[in-house]
Amino acid sequence: MATVSPPAAPGPGAIAKLRPLGLDQVLLDDGGLLGQWRRRNAEHTLPHCLERLESSGNLDNLRAAAGELTGHEFTGMWFADSDVYKTLEAALWELAAPGADPRLREFAEETTGLLARAQQADGYLNSHFTIAEPDQRWLKPVWSHELYCAGHLIQAAVAAGRTGRCPELVEVARRYADLLVERFSRVEEVCGHPEIETALAELYRLTGHRPYLDLALRFLDLRGHGLLEHGRFGPRYHQDHVPLRAAQEVAGHSVRQLYLLAGMVDVAVESGDRALLEASERLWDDAFRTRTYVTGAHGSRHRDEAYGDPYELPPDRAYAETCASIASFHVSWRLLLATGQARYADEMERVLLNAVAAAVSQDGRHFFYSNPLHLRTGHANAGEEAAGHRLPWYSCACCPPNIARLMASLPAYLATGDANGVQVHLYATATIDTGPARVEMRTAYPWQGRVELTVSARTGEPWTLALRVPSWCATFGVLIDGEPVEAEPDAGYLRLTRAWRDDTTVVLDLGMPVRQIRPHPRVDAARGCLTLARGPLVYCLEQHDLPEGTVLEDVRLHPAGPFEAGDRVITAAGSVLDLDNDTSDPLELTAVPYFLWGNRSQGPMRVWIPVADAG
Repeated sequence: MATVSPPAAPGPGAIAKLRPLGLDQVLLDDGGLLGQWRRRNAEHTLPHCLERLESSGNLDNLRAAAGELTGHEFTGMWFADSDVYKTLEAALWELAAPGADPRLREFAEETTGLLARAQQADGYLNSHFTIAEPDQRWLKPVWSHELYCAGHLIQAAVAAGRTGRCPELVEVARRYADLLVERFSRVEEVCGHPEIETALAELYRLTGHRPYLDLALRFLDLRGHGLLEHGRFGPRYHQDHVPLRAAQEVAGHSVRQLYLLAGMVDVAVESGDRALLEASERLWDDAFRTRTYVTGAHGSRHRDEAYGDPYELPPDRAYAETCASIASFHVSWRLLLATGQARYADEMERVLLNAVAAAVSQDGRHFFYSNPLHLRTGHANAGEEAAGHRLPWYSCACCPPNIARLMASLPAYLATGDANGVQVHLYATATIDTGPARVEMRTAYPWQGRVELTVSARTGEPWTLALRVPSWCATFGVLIDGEPVEAEPDAGYLRLTRAWRDDTTVVLDLGMPVRQIRPHPRVDAARGCLTLARGPLVYCLEQHDLPEGTVLEDVRLHPAGPFEAGDRVITAAGSVLDLDNDTSDPLELTAVPYFLWGNRSQGPMRVWIPVADAG
């Protein structure tokens, strides 16, 4: 059966352990949380992005570049084209779903035509340099984002090629990519903002044209040799301080580092470069062992949107940009496919259900740019990056369309499949149909740990259903047709092998008690605190749930409990300090999922809660 290949689908010769299913082989049900998110994205976030691209001038920039809007001065950030491309990619992934909004098809077709008209004769396409600085093309690699924008155009074109929509977009992207091959195969230059590397690898996967992959590898090999002129943040900001294969730790601007990692994995698996893949895994290990927040967020410094030192993870000053969380998800997805290791699926789950989910409001039309883990009482909410409340758009609007493209492709990440069976990585109410096998999954996850699966097979041969046991789960049970099964996880997965009969029922019950997470002893900023979690969800305290007059920073948690998991909240024993009398009074605390904070009212919030005996 023909399928719609998803993002980052390895080619037939790739050194990948797992093979993704087609985007049309996994159907999310609106009754589950992930299905609700995808529907919200289709009905609210994507239309909102379309409206903002028009009102913010992004599309007018391209119209002016096409010669269709005289007297127009370039509007917005110089990389504003990338927001158009990300939204276009999101629309194309969404158009692969049944019953997609006709407005998305109209937007995709009209925008593709506009891009074809704005493209110059040699294939170059960038509205900022066409309108505002025509004599500066390719002369500002440190900040120009020319290759960054080209990368997002190419990724949109890959979505067009894989969904069978807007074939002209693939032609536009290939003309531009051919120009890049012609120019950058002869000069030693890299872009200040990685993105082109993963895009060229994806275009190679789509077309089989080897020069695209070779150029991606060339960009990776050139980085770390001081080719960029470095400003006040130095070469680490651009990951230009050490060759990639020799790098021992992540560094610099967190989004750039993670996009670079995505490109490293893509190129490694397609070229068979195991040394590059090992370097990718080593950098991932460093990031997630020493520099990642408990929510899965990345980036601890506002001044350069960057990683800090090992264990430098201040909750109140966390930058934790939304795009970094999305990039983290993409990197872990690629490493999951490359290695088959459950830890990458664990991280996909953590960052998706906490850091990414927190960035978008319940109405789907307001967004966080940065995502702190503590909003202090009296915090001055000045500027767009101050996360006191979500905004409908940003002058640097990279995050909303990035959310849109991830949510539009969400079904792709639930499961993988091959001749040996089906591997389920993320739990949601969904139907997985590989052709030889069909798995219907019903669950209230992440609110409950019970996952019910109905398995049907169109072959009499044995095959394996692999179910991930999350790293946070200490106890679990498995039933097949109502009978208990003794099974132990193998590398993070329960592997159930048999000749499956139609309508065989499998029940996986993951224990979900309230957990207390302690910070690493080297994280000074969270010492003496605990985080409450249940299942994959991290919880927080909000001012909204405290008695009037109570200051959030005076609240303490009693680690001895009791704790009770209620309807999407955790209640816990605590107290509030009376600083004037050096005493404390008992207080029942209500913790809510971090991803839901800031939806009921604006006000202080914290994830790391001081314990009562810490003073």
